[in-house]
Amino acid sequence: MADPQRMFSGLGDVVVVEEVPVAPSPSGGFLRKLVDGLAKSSRALTGQIQAIAFDPADAAAWERLEEALLLADCGVPATVEIIGRLERRAAAGGLPAGGDLAAALAEEIAELLSGAEAKIDVAASPTVILMVGVNGTGKTTTVGKLAEHLRRAGKTVVVAAADTFRAAADEQLEAWAKRAGADFVGSSHGQDPAAVAYDGVDAAVARGRDVVLVDTAGRLQTQVGLMDELAKIRRVIAQRLDGAPHETLLVLDATTGQNGLVQARLFSEATPLSGIVLTKLDGTAKGGIALAIAHELGVPIKLIGVGETLDDLRPFAADSFARALLGLDAS
Repeated sequence: MADPQRMFSGLGDVVVVEEVPVAPSPSGGFLRKLVDGLAKSSRALTGQIQAIAFDPADAAAWERLEEALLLADCGVPATVEIIGRLERRAAAGGLPAGGDLAAALAEEIAELLSGAEAKIDVAASPTVILMVGVNGTGKTTTVGKLAEHLRRAGKTVVVAAADTFRAAADEQLEAWAKRAGADFVGSSHGQDPAAVAYDGVDAAVARGRDVVLVDTAGRLQTQVGLMDELAKIRRVIAQRLDGAPHETLLVLDATTGQNGLVQARLFSEATPLSGIVLTKLDGTAKGGIALAIAHELGVPIKLIGVGETLDDLRPFAADSFARALLGLDAS
């Protein structure tokens, strides 16, 4: 049996520790799924790297490496930072010609991402976690999976369906809530989302529940209204419970590449973000977007999803991610 994974902890003392044994599977477990999920990105990167015949003294080799990182959607600022780190390493004699460029690159990517690692803090009682993101990113499913993970960690949960414009989302979330043994606060079509969020927090306080998960709408075609709505939800939640929401997690679809970075910027302008949940890493050639988001926005990636099952939602680990991105052994 693989080592247990720590799912939730605070930034200091551990407030929740979930022991999740990663059962063996034909694909080799979660880390193998991560490698498989990032295969398209790693092929793009490693293919370019292998074709470079890298020589630190060759300016053209540096340009080709830079191009490879940009094609993987690492973004210009993160790419410039990584190249700069490697150049300094080469100047110090730590990157010889013919050396293992992939391993060195993975180390620098991991170092760049290490500051982006953070855990979900559920020390407050109740802790209010606001989930935001556009429709289609896997937000509602992520809320459901998070509720189940919290249940496994011994936490009582209230799920509030504040996306009042999609009946299907309400029904899906209610099904997840029942599975997780969570209280469910639903809504009628067109009801004020802020009122639903308020009711969810109110229910948690009255019933002594540990965590409130608030699902929200994500309609980019009404961008201004959506952002105003999110700001209102935050105000109403804060009015009901001092210090809430304690976490605001943005769910992003990794397959959207640089568009995901645009979404992150828009949402961060509307509401302070405490973390990113990066989903659909099992089908993307855009894995480098994690670097762009973490470096450019300074928002930590807290969870990643590499599949449809419950155990495919896991904490973000910079070293494992970097090695998977380069197609290296992630163990």
